[in-house]
This record gives sequence, C-alpha cells and structure tokens, in this order.
Amino acid sequence: MEKFETTRSAAYKLARYTILPAVRAKAEEYGDQPFLLRELALPIIEAHVPMEYRDVYLPFAKAEGGEKFIQTVKWYTSFLAKELHEFENLGKGMFRNKTEADIDDEAVAESALEEGDEEAGEFDGWIYAFSFPAIVKDGQPFPLKVGKTVNDVEARVQEQAKGSAMFEYPTVLGKWKVARIGPTELAIHNVLKARSKWVENAPGKEWFNTTVAEVAQIIQFITGKAPEPVQQ
Repeated sequence: MEKFETTRSAAYKLARYTILPAVRAKAEEYGDQPFLLRELALPIIEAHVPMEYRDVYLPFAKAEGGEKFIQTVKWYTSFLAKELHEFENLGKGMFRNKTEADIDDEAVAESALEEGDEEAGEFDGWIYAFSFPAIVKDGQPFPLKVGKTVNDVEARVQEQAKGSAMFEYPTVLGKWKVARIGPTELAIHNVLKARSKWVENAPGKEWFNTTVAEVAQIIQFITGKAPEPVQQ
C-alpha cells in the first residue's frame, strides 16, 4: 500500500487533482443554484484523508506557527477553486456553476491560444515585449519577454506577472498588431534563438536578451512590412 504523505506539496496535489474534481462533479447537482464550497468539500476531504493523518502538524514555510494537515487541504481547496476559476465566485464562501453568460469570448480565445490550438494561432492579435524597470538597459540588450495575445496587452502582462515574486510592476515596452499571431510569434522566437538570444535560465518562458528595436526588425523581416509599434 502506498504511503500517505502529509506535506504541503501533498496537500496541494490532493486538493487540486482529487478534491476539486470530486467537488466539481458534486456541484453539477446544483445546476445554476449557489452552494457553499466548504459544505461540498468537507465530506470529500474527510473521505480522502485518513483519520490518523488529519492532525499531523505542518509548520509554515515562511512564518511562525503552522496548521494541521487537513486544514492545509481545506485551504488549498478553497484557494484553488478561486484561482483556477472553477466556479463563479459569489463571495463569503458561496459559489455557483458557471453558465454560458459567465464565459468571456476573449478569455476563451486566449485559453485556446495558450493550449496551442492551431486555429487560435491564426487569429490577428498582438506581439508584445515587456520587462521590469530594474533590468531595462538603454542602447544595449537586456532580458525581454516576447509573447502574444488576442486581447489587451497591458492586462495580459499584468496577469502573467500576478503572483510572481517581483518587487516592481512590469513595463510594456512595445506592442505590434500582426496577423496570424501563432506562427509570427514562433518565427520571432526562432530567429532570436538562432542568434543565441534565448535566456535559458529565466524564471519563465519566452525571455530573450534583446532590444525592442531588434524585435521590431524581426517582425518587419517576417511580415514583409514595417510594424507600427505602440510604445509605452
């Protein structure tokens, strides 16, 4: 029999990959009616956490004190339900299943783009470049994140930086309207990689030691026309 782990990592995995799917299945019975998340989650959590492990004490990683293992599972279940937007959050622990009216068409397109959907990659959209003020350099290459979106660039950048261990806000340094953003972004990345500009050890993907001017030049080379950047 596999040993039952009582670590924060185990609590997170249990909440995300076991508890939440079971809660989601149970929530279907409510249709579009509100429900209290903890009332649905608690019986499921207790069914998956053996009695002898519920009170195992877990110290906080970056603060004094700690909490019981079962409390950590409860906390992660609530946290992930909100962060992963599993349901429509009504506040004070109340949720309801999402309906068609709750689904944003732009969010659907962005999600399809992130998942590598080929059709989504054919959309018109934005190529953008952002960085953090502390690492921006004048007249020489510095780490730039080069990405794509079908929606508002500033909102997309803020979303990407959300929850990151950063002490300053990101700055959008350039954005370019292009057709077929999927193939265009891939071509830009490949050119930069061929020039040995890829930052392999960056805390995230799509970071390159480059300049806004170089990115603009590559876009012009790929598309055959001068891009019209909208710089901040």
